[in-house]
Amino acid sequence: MKSSKTPSLSDRLAASAKAKKAALERFRAQPAADDPAILEKRAARQAAAAARQLRADERRAQALRDEESARAAASAARESEIREREARQQRESEEQVALEAERKIARDMRYAARKARKA
Repeated sequence: MKSSKTPSLSDRLAASAKAKKAALERFRAQPAADDPAILEKRAARQAAAAARQLRADERRAQALRDEESARAAASAARESEIREREARQQRESEEQVALEAERKIARDMRYAARKARKA
């Protein structure tokens, strides 16, 4: 069960002063800014930050290379498709010319046969 005793004002003030004193002692116990241990930790943090930045830059550079590679592949695919389409159109055009030539030959033969029958 809880204690039914409520702390008095003086008890609360004393506890507050004790807590403030403990916080002040913890603050004073911290090493100075020019302490070698602090300087070493700061240098380690800066080195880690530089390494992190370097890795981020490498990732960005790799992403740009990948993007450029993808663009080049897409461009090559488009060019290949265009060449294929042009070749197909050329073949169709040649087939059309050949078909028209065959029709002309057949028409000329029919005309010649008709002339031969009349003569």
